[in-house]
Amino acid sequence: MQKELIEISEEDKRFMQQAIQLSVDNIDEGGGPFGAVIVKDGEVVATGANRVVPNNDPTAHAEVTAIRNACKKLGTFSLDGCTVYTSCEPCPMCLSALYWARVKRICYANTKADAAEIEFDDSFIYDQLDLPYENRAIQCDHFMRNEAIAAFKKWASKTDKKCY
Repeated sequence: MQKELIEISEEDKRFMQQAIQLSVDNIDEGGGPFGAVIVKDGEVVATGANRVVPNNDPTAHAEVTAIRNACKKLGTFSLDGCTVYTSCEPCPMCLSALYWARVKRICYANTKADAAEIEFDDSFIYDQLDLPYENRAIQCDHFMRNEAIAAFKKWASKTDKKCY
């Protein structure tokens, strides 16, 4: 089933331009060329830029930083109803985080192929995910499940949990 193409509004273009400008400005501030803007009901909730190197944090991608900022500002872990404008197609980590955050829409400018051309290539990660554990580049050892399952059982029986 093919999705219906939507019309890109002037508002969409304005928010995307903001994400793009964040990506450009962030280079001069020691970060990578990525920016993101999170919008809800036509208003900017939060922004983020890639701060991997300055923060010594491999998870400090623009989208993840914007998610953290938006959730803190809104006081929730769910960004239901939000649109993310990002200067580049999200990497596997950021895409997963956006799904976990439950955003309604992701808009991006540069593609993952564009990113690969400047040595931000995520194809290795996508390829690794398709491999059996024993064939992955990082060794994955599974043990002590019987001990660890106690936390899951405790969670399952908790009556006042907030599911996410």
